[in-house]
Amino acid sequence: MPSLPPLLPSVTFCPTPHLHFQIIAAFILDVLIGDPQWRYHPVRLIGKFIEGFEHVLRRLPLPERSAGMLLTTVIAGSVWLSAFVIMSITGQWCCMFETIAGAVIIYFSISTKSLADEAKKVMHFLENNDLINARKALSQIVGRDTAHLNDEQIVRACVETVAESTVDGILSPLFFAFMGGPPAAMAYRAVNTMDSMLGHKDDKYLRFGWASARLDDIANYLPARISALLIPVAAFFCGYSPVRSIKIAIRDGRKHESPNSGISEAAMAGALGVQLGGPGSYQGEIIAKPFIGDAHNQLTLSTINGAIKIMFVTAILFLAGGIGIVMALQRLLLAS
Repeated sequence: MPSLPPLLPSVTFCPTPHLHFQIIAAFILDVLIGDPQWRYHPVRLIGKFIEGFEHVLRRLPLPERSAGMLLTTVIAGSVWLSAFVIMSITGQWCCMFETIAGAVIIYFSISTKSLADEAKKVMHFLENNDLINARKALSQIVGRDTAHLNDEQIVRACVETVAESTVDGILSPLFFAFMGGPPAAMAYRAVNTMDSMLGHKDDKYLRFGWASARLDDIANYLPARISALLIPVAAFFCGYSPVRSIKIAIRDGRKHESPNSGISEAAMAGALGVQLGGPGSYQGEIIAKPFIGDAHNQLTLSTINGAIKIMFVTAILFLAGGIGIVMALQRLLLAS
């Protein structure tokens, strides 16, 4: 009896050194172009997928936590598989096609320039004493209520977002790109998107979004702690205080309710010599949060600019370090 053909073609990937080019090209694309605002952006499609699947699951007779765990598993797995299939198909054609496809996938998973651009919009409106539009611009990048914030509160919220997003918008996707290639980077972006959409502590999502929030905490655990090492170095290169950055990261990094967000925020607050955190309004409810850092300097427009500079240098340091480590490991493997 003749043997049946395999259901899937054999998968062949390009040699791993191509991953370096994919990550570097993705970062350069992101810095030059930023995140394109179009309806078929992969993250927007992931968001639509999450919304649709949530709607289906809420109609089923499942416990909310179980339904949320199912959604988290299916979304993350589907996104990883989709990227894997794209990589495997392009790899069958040509290594160059696979390298380009991988670079584009990683590019869609990071958001360095977009974060900087959004923070600069806030700066622009504050420079022109346009509080109304500054609040509107800020509302695009934070989850808190912005309608009644004053200048200093707007600056504080903006710097906090830049610090937090240095991890989940840049370091974490790059970390997973190094660890598992483009499919892992895009799967991380799916996990982070689920946390943004479902990881709320209100009645609707406390149980349903539990799995998404916990998986996001796990995914960001190492990158957040790496940020505590890199932000002080970046602070040194940018003319800020590395010693104070380390001191505040150690002292205040665990004050935040999130196991990860407080670390980068504390390192950034120490570097800039400002105080972040404090109470904030979320959906009309005042939430008491601890203060992070010491108010050696006032929160001004230059504080936002400094945070953006530190963010960029931190990303470059992580990129250079990651490539160096991977290349060293490859040489060791080849030598053995």
